Amino acid sequence: MIDRVWCVGRCRWALAAFLIVFGMPALAFDAFLQLTRVDKPLREGLSQSSLVLTAKAEEVTAPLDILAAAQADYGNLLSALYDRGYFGPVIKILVDGREAATIPPLSRIERIRQVAILIDTGPAFTLGRAEIRPVAPDTELPEGFAPGQPARIDVIGAAAGEAVSGWRALSYAKARISNETITANHNKALLNVRLGLETGPAVTFGQSRVPKKSAVRKDRIRRIAGVPQGKPFDPVELERAARRLRRTGAFSSVTIREADDLGPGDTMDIELDVVDAKPRRFGFGAEIESIEGATISGFWLHRNLLGGAERLRIEAEVGGLGGDTDGVDSTLRINFTRPSTFDSDTDLYALLEIEQLDEDLFFSEQINVEAGISHYYSEELEGRIGVGYRFSDARDQLGSRTFSHLTLPLSATWDKRDDELDATEGFYLAIEGLPYYGLNGSESGARGYADARGYWTLGKSDVVLATRLQFGTIIGSSIAGTPPDLLFLSGGSGTVRGQSFQSLSVLTGTARTGGRSFIGISGEARFPVRGNFSGVAFYDVGYIGRNSFPDDTGDWHSGAGLGVRYKTAFGPIRFDVAVPVTGPDTSGFEFYIGIGQAY
Repeated sequence: MIDRVWCVGRCRWALAAFLIVFGMPALAFDAFLQLTRVDKPLREGLSQSSLVLTAKAEEVTAPLDILAAAQADYGNLLSALYDRGYFGPVIKILVDGREAATIPPLSRIERIRQVAILIDTGPAFTLGRAEIRPVAPDTELPEGFAPGQPARIDVIGAAAGEAVSGWRALSYAKARISNETITANHNKALLNVRLGLETGPAVTFGQSRVPKKSAVRKDRIRRIAGVPQGKPFDPVELERAARRLRRTGAFSSVTIREADDLGPGDTMDIELDVVDAKPRRFGFGAEIESIEGATISGFWLHRNLLGGAERLRIEAEVGGLGGDTDGVDSTLRINFTRPSTFDSDTDLYALLEIEQLDEDLFFSEQINVEAGISHYYSEELEGRIGVGYRFSDARDQLGSRTFSHLTLPLSATWDKRDDELDATEGFYLAIEGLPYYGLNGSESGARGYADARGYWTLGKSDVVLATRLQFGTIIGSSIAGTPPDLLFLSGGSGTVRGQSFQSLSVLTGTARTGGRSFIGISGEARFPVRGNFSGVAFYDVGYIGRNSFPDDTGDWHSGAGLGVRYKTAFGPIRFDVAVPVTGPDTSGFEFYIGIGQAY
């Protein structure tokens, strides 16, 4: 008998050792939600609010953790029901048959097998009375805030917020809900809501104060923010001030605060609370194409060069490394920007650009000096105008020549994309103009370019359709009288994938050159695959013509292919493989690797 007992004890220890070595199976628990109403959206909302059901999905097994989740669910589920207009529910949460609320939180429980959530929702309440007084003129309250509509807490809160915002938009900065009377009639399932609003006086902007020490001078912080002292209060002005300060890049954090108390004449001071970003930053990028080889780029940025949030950015790029051609392209660009120079939304910029382009059809060395202003019409719309001087020394199949021009660069960008590197909705439009006046015998003319992109997500499928239309023209100067790098060529990752880089040109006499007109059309279908992986199918078309506008003197080519994207924190990593479809070259393939979508 003693030997038998010893053997059993020994076997238990052996079993325990086996489980420790090879892994003890998790003692999972079961959990379910039972409602008195058949309402799929309600069930989904309650399921998302339940910590117990979340614990089950995450395979939590610790009994005390499960019990804590069950006891917390009374409040979570009650709040969720109130939000949806159920003000008389009965909630039971049974842990292995015992009401969770009656179990001491630190009970010795070896295992929990089942948690049952039983909810009698009661009737859905509707609004009997829905009043907010006074309401500012032209204030639009939510449609759901009306007698007979479902009594949803979020709708009531939104109505109160809109009522306050309506008065604040009329300069009543201290408007607030001063009293609330909310009663529930359980017999009739009605919720009566009466909210009283106190407007306070009409307010004007007082002084802008900078309470914290910053490396950026206080007068420049106030200048950049541009809060209009002495003007009627407008919350939109505060939003603009915050955007202007963030746009400089000099601050890691920007907070705009309204003073609690009003000053003489009902003025209100504004606090501009900023935290400096690190003054210097650097970065790099890389892209690989099968024919042209690798392109490597990098930049160095100083965010507060002279103490007024000025930006100095030095960037360099080298392309054509390891490609099938011997040419290497290189660019050095130095850009200085002084924000809020002429007014709060107008920046001053100066640019120096030195570039060497060694392409199949031409070799060019040029220098460009430019200065001008950028104006922000809104968060999405920016315009730029400048004056500059451009000199280039070029040789191509037409011979060697130099060009000297005074330029008037113009541009506008309208960016409504939801994500710059991985857009799923919205559009992007960029328009560039470059009138140039010839010096020392160079021809005068103008170059125009437009780039339009659109993005649509198809329903709930997560399939994104992306399109791109590019158009370019050169007016005034002849092909021989235009710097080769300003002429248009097609082929490669920025125009037609599958075709070799800048492979489509025009015949000028017996020489191959760029053209004076360009059309690029691209379409992509982006679709999820699994996890962070997604796929892309695309088709690109390009046209280059001799004349300023497309006609029958030009040529077309196209390419198509498939791609893979891997989502990362800094944007999708792109890998595309494409083949030529139509055009002079219809053999071979190209591949492209980069960061971000193709457009």
